[in-house]
Amino acid sequence: LTVDRVTGIVSRGGAIMARWCLAHHQENFLYTHFEEICEIMKTYDIAFSLGDGLRPGSIADANDEAQFAELETLGELTEIAWKHDVQVMIEGPGHVPMDKIKENVDKQMEICKEAPFYTLGPLTTDIAPGYDHITSAIGAAMIGWYGTAML
Repeated sequence: LTVDRVTGIVSRGGAIMARWCLAHHQENFLYTHFEEICEIMKTYDIAFSLGDGLRPGSIADANDEAQFAELETLGELTEIAWKHDVQVMIEGPGHVPMDKIKENVDKQMEICKEAPFYTLGPLTTDIAPGYDHITSAIGAAMIGWYGTAML
């Protein structure tokens, strides 16, 4: 799903997991052992922060098939965690232009059953190097307006 992206997989963790899956020809072990991990998390009363390993690294990739496919998986994992009485928050998104922020929040709320959504931004443009704090503040103001739980 990421092969046609302008910026590929930009998440360090996402890239490591993708490389591991390709090298071992296996599904992500965190995914296949998620129920067991939930049991450990419950034992120690630890909340999950389910990350965005396929977050868009450029606005050209925002709200693409890869990002939303991962969101579907995060929704599935959220329900499994809740079944184990483990709290969950969802991290997202990455680079998202202003006209796609609302769609991003709405999909997260629907797919992840309104699990708390926290964001670092999003960055609303790719053409302001050195000014991430400004473009991120614009994205944060908008995504906060649309209902994200934590900035």
